[in-house]
Amino acid sequence: QVQLVESGGGLVQAGGSLRVSCAASGRTIRSYAMGWFRQAPGKEREFVAGVNWGGGRTRFSDSVKGRFTISRDNVKNTVYLQMNSLKPEDTAVYYCAADRRLGVEVSSWAGDYDYWGQGTQVTVSS
Repeated sequence: QVQLVESGGGLVQAGGSLRVSCAASGRTIRSYAMGWFRQAPGKEREFVAGVNWGGGRTRFSDSVKGRFTISRDNVKNTVYLQMNSLKPEDTAVYYCAADRRLGVEVSSWAGDYDYWGQGTQVTVSS
């Protein structure tokens, strides 16, 4: 089993930056693709960004491309989402997820992810 814990959320003004982290425990995630999803009130959970097991391939939703970056530190068993040029529409609970399938590309479908964190709130004020 893998436990994922997100941290680093908070309140930030539009145009600002924030970095959220996802720390894994229970077992190493170095073989897993990792993803970030978000869910705003009244909306479905949506894919934000993902990174493959080695960190060499990333994938982003169109809404965050060019503003967000994703990275991972397999020694620290942690994944990061750096969010720049934040907009009020980025306000949501951000979830980290792990895809335990080996050798796959980064998926944007939540159903492909096996482990989920509890989420961290990100609020962007206008």
